[in-house]
Amino acid sequence: MDNRKLIFENGREFAGRSFGAPCEAVCEVVFNTSMVGYQEILSDPSYCAQMVNMTYPLIGNYGLTDEDYETRVPKIGGFIVREYNDKPSNYRYTRTLADVMRENNIPGIEGVDTRAITRMLRDEGSMRAILTERPREEALETLRATAVPHDQVACVSGKSVWFSRTANYRYNVVAVDCGIKLNIVRRLNKKGCNIIVVPYDTPAEAILGFKPDALFLSNGPGDPEDVRPVIELVRRLCGQLPIFGICLGHQMIALAFGAKTYKMKFGHRGGNHPVKELATGKVEITSQNHSFAVNPASLAGTGLHATHINLLDQTVEGLACPEKRVFSVQYHPESAPGPQDSDYLFDRFIATMEEGRRHA
Repeated sequence: MDNRKLIFENGREFAGRSFGAPCEAVCEVVFNTSMVGYQEILSDPSYCAQMVNMTYPLIGNYGLTDEDYETRVPKIGGFIVREYNDKPSNYRYTRTLADVMRENNIPGIEGVDTRAITRMLRDEGSMRAILTERPREEALETLRATAVPHDQVACVSGKSVWFSRTANYRYNVVAVDCGIKLNIVRRLNKKGCNIIVVPYDTPAEAILGFKPDALFLSNGPGDPEDVRPVIELVRRLCGQLPIFGICLGHQMIALAFGAKTYKMKFGHRGGNHPVKELATGKVEITSQNHSFAVNPASLAGTGLHATHINLLDQTVEGLACPEKRVFSVQYHPESAPGPQDSDYLFDRFIATMEEGRRHA
């Protein structure tokens, strides 16, 4: 279909061609600067209810591979690309991007000026848009009437407990699924951890019943203040277990300790964000995907201190409370594909569990 259009709430309109599912969508539009990794972006649950504008101009050229999904049921709202390639050249590929999008009712639009969209979002901030074939005024009326979604974690979290075991394991970790990426589970398995993945609203008593060595809080979509069960869980288990949080998990730890979060103008999404560890001065190139950040002024008196900062805008990228054996990062050390600079954080998590055993 050549009559698809993307109409933003500021009135800007971009015409293009349809690929993926031929359905209508109303979503927040964000941009991602990664040059590769569209499969991981497609299947990252943190993109629930968001359409992603890809700044790299050619998407689809290496297909999708069975081993590379971050979740098996993608929840992304849609894809916006400059040029879609439906004839992949990659010996590993098993499906095309459009095939998987159609199967999961995910719409896409190609042939639009993705650079202009990126500049608009950078200047004016993330905003909602409707991907449609309907007349402009009718579409804008629908866009204005569609409510902003909340509590998206409930949409992406698993409904039951599942396990990911590894040979010669040393530790048992309970991972709270707020939209967990599978590569987090893979990385922890490789570090010698059996993983017990539980729904986001699992009570503290049920988690303690697994007798875990530590608690992990996953990434996920939406406003962290919506995820009250996990915030309360952190308050309940803080000091009883080592706790490590990534992305949304980082934000929920901040809220549990009494700090505040805020929505950023256009967020951080891409594979090339420089982050400085304050204790060592080391700079890491990181992969990121988030709309919210921790307010640094709100950390005073909480017991948390900032451990990492973003060198582009000085936002808080890491937190720690050593006395309670809690730490977190805003970025993604498990990123795939992506930089490997931050893998040491999983080793730090292991060391925290080992220390806990020595003092048990």
